[in-house]
Amino acid sequence: MPRMPALSRCPKPTNCTCRNHRKRGSLPTENYLPVRYDMTMRLFLPPFLILFLLAKITFAQKNYTLSSPDGNIAVNISSDKTLGYSVRLKQKEIIAFSPIGMEMDNENLGNGDIPDKTSNQKTARYNALTLSFGKRYDVVFRLYNEGFAYRFITHLKDSVKVINETATFNINPKAAAILQETDNYTTWEGVYTKSDAVETITNGKRGTTPALFAYPEGTKVIVAESDLFDYPGMYIKKEKAGFVGEWAQLPSLAVPGSWGNFVSVVKQRFPFIAKTTGERSYPWRIAIIATDDKQLLTNHLVTELATPSKIKDTKWIKPGKAAWEWWHDALLPGAPIPSGMDNRNTALYNYYVDFAAKYKLEYLMVDAGWSNNYDLTKINPKNDIKSVIANAKSKNVGVFLWCVATTLLKDLDKNLDFVQSLGAAGLKVDFIDRDDQEAIKWFEIIAKAAAKRKLMINFHGCSKPTGLEKTYPNIVNYEAVRGAESDKWDYTINPDLHLLTPFIRMLAGPFDYTPGAMRNKTKETFKPVDPGLPSGQGTRCHELAMYVIYHQPLAMLSDSPSAYMKEDTIMRYLSAVPTVYDEEKALSAKLGEEVVMAKRKGKTWYVGGMGNWNEHQVNVDFSFLPSGQFQAEIYSDAPNANTDATAYSYKIITVDQKTVLPVNMAKGGGFAIIIHL
Repeated sequence: MPRMPALSRCPKPTNCTCRNHRKRGSLPTENYLPVRYDMTMRLFLPPFLILFLLAKITFAQKNYTLSSPDGNIAVNISSDKTLGYSVRLKQKEIIAFSPIGMEMDNENLGNGDIPDKTSNQKTARYNALTLSFGKRYDVVFRLYNEGFAYRFITHLKDSVKVINETATFNINPKAAAILQETDNYTTWEGVYTKSDAVETITNGKRGTTPALFAYPEGTKVIVAESDLFDYPGMYIKKEKAGFVGEWAQLPSLAVPGSWGNFVSVVKQRFPFIAKTTGERSYPWRIAIIATDDKQLLTNHLVTELATPSKIKDTKWIKPGKAAWEWWHDALLPGAPIPSGMDNRNTALYNYYVDFAAKYKLEYLMVDAGWSNNYDLTKINPKNDIKSVIANAKSKNVGVFLWCVATTLLKDLDKNLDFVQSLGAAGLKVDFIDRDDQEAIKWFEIIAKAAAKRKLMINFHGCSKPTGLEKTYPNIVNYEAVRGAESDKWDYTINPDLHLLTPFIRMLAGPFDYTPGAMRNKTKETFKPVDPGLPSGQGTRCHELAMYVIYHQPLAMLSDSPSAYMKEDTIMRYLSAVPTVYDEEKALSAKLGEEVVMAKRKGKTWYVGGMGNWNEHQVNVDFSFLPSGQFQAEIYSDAPNANTDATAYSYKIITVDQKTVLPVNMAKGGGFAIIIHL
C-alpha cells in the first residue's frame, strides 16, 4: 500500500484524501477509505504509544473472575462499557449479566469507566476483588460459599446527590418467585405472593427484600442488602430481563397522618434518592445462594457484612423473654384484680411483674397507654410507671416501654433522659413506617442515643433489618414481619406463612413475631377475635417450636398470664427456652413445608420442628450430640391434635448420638425438645 503524505505536508489542498481536507468539505465522504487511513496513520505512531493504546483497549474489555473459597460459585465481572456481573454455580449460570452503577448529580459511576487498579483479598470466609477507578471510587466484590455481594465506595469531594442506583438481578426467567409485593414504601408486614416463574410476573411489580427465587433444579437465590446507613432501603422491581433495585426518593415534605395522626407521612419527594457525603461506603447488594433449603436457615450474610459494633461495653445488653399485655387485651380471666384495656393501671402491671418473676421471664413489655402518645413525659395518672419499674427491678424483671417514633424524635435527648430516669430497660419504638434516607437515619440516631443511656431498643412498625443490630447491639428486635397481631383481624398468619418466614425474612435479621398463643386452633376452627382473647393458628407445639426456630432476641409471651398459669408443663418449657444461642444446626428443611432446627445454649440443646397445614412425619437425628446418654423432654402433637390443636403429649426419654426419633406433626403442627447434657 502506497504511503500517504503526512497531514502537515499535504501537497494537494483541493483533492487530498486526508482528514483535514475532508473536514473542509472539499472531498465527498464516499471517497474516504477509513480502513486505509487507519492503517496508514498507525505507521506514524511511535511504537511505545501503539503498545500503550493496545494495552488500554485490552484492559478496558477485561473480565475478572472471582471464585468462592470452595470453588462452587464463580462470578464474572465485566468493566467493559457497562460495569456488571454474572454468577455461575457449578458451571451453570444462575444470574445472567446484570449491570450495576450509580447516577450522581454530576457524574455516573460504572458507565464505561476503566479501572486503573485491582486488588485481591482472600480470607477463610470469602474471596474479594476491588476495582479502583482512579481516586473517584472503588467497587468491592465478595464471594462466599453462601453467596455474592458487592458495594460502591466513593471518594468524591463535598456532598453529592444520588439521582438513582442501578442494581440489577437478572434471575433465570424460569425460576419461581416468592415476593412480599407492595405498591408503597411504608410496609414490610405483608403476605408472600408465589409465582411459578419470573417470566410470568407483570413488569413493574415491586417487592420488598429479602426476596426468594427457586430454580427448577432446586437452587435458591435470595436478594438482600446489608450495612444500610444514611441511604434508602432497597426494593426490587420486575423488568423484562429480571429485577432491578428501586428506592424511595428523599422526602421534601412529610406531615403527621395515618393511624393516630402521629405517623410521619410523605407528601412530596425530591427527584433523587439521597443527599450524602462524597466520601463514603454504600450498602452491600447481596445474592444469597443455597443448594439445600437447610442452608438458608443458618445463613447470616446480612449480619456478617454489617459494620462491627460501635458499643464497647455490651454487658448491660441482655436478650430475654417478656410478658406483654396488648395481644390479649390485658384480660386476666380468674385474676383477683379488674383487667382489660380500661384497667391498665399500677395494680394490673404489678400483677404482670409477679407473673414474669415467678416464671423467670426477664422482662415486662408495657405497650401503648402508659403515657401520652404525643408527649412521652405525660404519664397516665392511673399507672405509676416509676413504681412499677422499681417493683419489677426488685424482682429481677426489666421493663420496656412503648412509644411513637415521631414523638420520641421531637426531643430525643430529653425523652431518652426521661425514660432513663424512670429506670426502664428499653423502648419499643413504633410507627416508623418508612425506609427512605431520612427514616433510615432515625434508626441509627435512636440506637446511638439510647446506647449512651444503656437503653435497649425494639423497633416496631419498621422496615426490615440490614445488620444495624450488629453495629448497635442494643437493638434487640425489629418487627418487619406479618406477626401474631394479625390473628386478631384476619386469617393470613397461618402455618403456611410460618413455614416461609424462616427461609426469607429471617435471613435479614431478628423479627418480632410475638408468639405464645395458648388458644390454639385448627384451620377449620380458627376465627379472628378483636377485641377479646384471640387465638393462634396451628397446634400448641407448633407455637412452642417458634421459640427455637424464629430469631427473636426479645421474645414475647403474647398470651394472658391466666392462660399460662394453667399449664405448668408448658411453662417449664417457656421459662427455660432461651432467645439467643451459642450454636445452631438445621436438621431438616423444605421451603414452605417443614423445618427442624437444633440450637445449643451452654450445655443444653433445644430442638424445634414446625409444619405447614399438611401433616408431616420427620426423623430427628441426634448425631449432633456429644458422646454419652442424655435426658430429652419431648413436647409433641397428641394423636387428636388434628381436631383439638391444644392437645399435646409430654414425655422424657433417653437419647444419644445414634438416636433417630420419628415425630408425627399434625396439620399445622410441631414439636419442641429440651436435651440436658
